[in-house]
Amino acid sequence: MKPAPFGYADPTSVDEALDVLTSEGEGAKVLAGGQSLLPLLSMRLAAPSTLVDINRVPGLDQISAGPDGVRVGALVRHAQLLASSEAAGVQPLLGRATANVAHPAIRNRGTTVGSIAHADPSGEMTAVLALTDGSVTVATPEGRETIGWGDFFLGPLETSVHGPAVVLDAFFPALPERSGTAFAEIARRKGDYAVCGAGVVVTLDADRRVSSARAAYLSVGLVPEVHDLTDAVVGQPVDTADWTAAGELARGLVDPDGDLHASADYRRLLVATLTARTLADAGAEAARRTA
Repeated sequence: MKPAPFGYADPTSVDEALDVLTSEGEGAKVLAGGQSLLPLLSMRLAAPSTLVDINRVPGLDQISAGPDGVRVGALVRHAQLLASSEAAGVQPLLGRATANVAHPAIRNRGTTVGSIAHADPSGEMTAVLALTDGSVTVATPEGRETIGWGDFFLGPLETSVHGPAVVLDAFFPALPERSGTAFAEIARRKGDYAVCGAGVVVTLDADRRVSSARAAYLSVGLVPEVHDLTDAVVGQPVDTADWTAAGELARGLVDPDGDLHASADYRRLLVATLTARTLADAGAEAARRTA
């Protein structure tokens, strides 16, 4: 199918973009990479009156990595983030999750912040933002606001941002000391949306015992889900920690829906399996970082 007719604007500043969005009202949509939006237009699941293309706005294509975390601008492509050793050094989950995003052609054009703003619960970057307790910066005619992930995601393809607004960047806090991460997903074909995916962070104390274990899941709930699994493994030596018990705890915490790709029970099984596997990998990395 072809998209419904729409107008087009290519502002050269955030203020100009907000002016267009304000004048066009609810019918306008922001375009960055377009890899989430354009398929919706082609299937006529979305029919905006105007696309506001922000690709000419300077300064939105930057990655800033510092001791506190990584800030990713609205025009940073997935491939750019994947290639950033500075970002991976501060928050390794970014590269590990981005490597699972779709196919190279989509990663070359699609944007990390655009994927987050799309609020798809099967998206890798929404899960990473949640697991790292990240936030987004949003510009509106009233000013700029930082919104934590828990207040940003309201439901499938729905965020708390309404009216004229531009999501300027996403911030991912740095990996804590003595911590390790891992990310894995199961898809019918490589590059397809995940049937189930898990990202985890394991933190150890100075004696190499588990002090924290957290996991985020994609394609499991209506919004990104983060679960604290520490109770299953707390105080255990990392080399002998019962990661399977943590996986079983996670299985009981999630409440997925079934669809034509997987039943709810199968998704629970995948949650348990992926959780145990990724926690073991993250624990091993945390041990290396603690040595």
